[in-house]
Amino acid sequence: MASRSVNKVLLIGHLGRDAETAYTASQVAVTKFSVATNRRWKDQATGEWKEETDWTRVVLWRGENVAPYLVKGTQVYVEGRLQTRSYDDKDGKKVWATDVVADEVILLGGRGQAGGGGAGAGADEGFSQEPPASGMRSAPRSRPAAAPQAAAAMNEGITDDDVPF
Repeated sequence: MASRSVNKVLLIGHLGRDAETAYTASQVAVTKFSVATNRRWKDQATGEWKEETDWTRVVLWRGENVAPYLVKGTQVYVEGRLQTRSYDDKDGKKVWATDVVADEVILLGGRGQAGGGGAGAGADEGFSQEPPASGMRSAPRSRPAAAPQAAAAMNEGITDDDVPF
């Protein structure tokens, strides 16, 4: 019997800070950012609402076109896979880290506005996902032009309480 496995992650959340882009020695762009996802539930014992936020690190290869739009507060859809890696910290202790390696990033909106629509990015075909030990340099950051306001009113007035589940 053939065995099959799946390594798939889907996230919809908000960026906690601006994305950072660096380049490998072979000039391949590597963009890193963190996505906050929230979970809200009603405590059965007290009847009060509780909320929990999880932070997920995301790595996007060859995403230099979308990287300037990945700014703090922007809502994004991320599709990718989990990857666990290890490294030695400054004290020589082995540290394990799990990241989402993004295959697709779509801007949904942010800062109270609807975003730029389907700005997909980043395939990682044929490229090692391990971060290079050296040879990384930061890219200059520039702010993107203002996003179109055509769909700005689409999400106004909708809260978590409006969702039926």
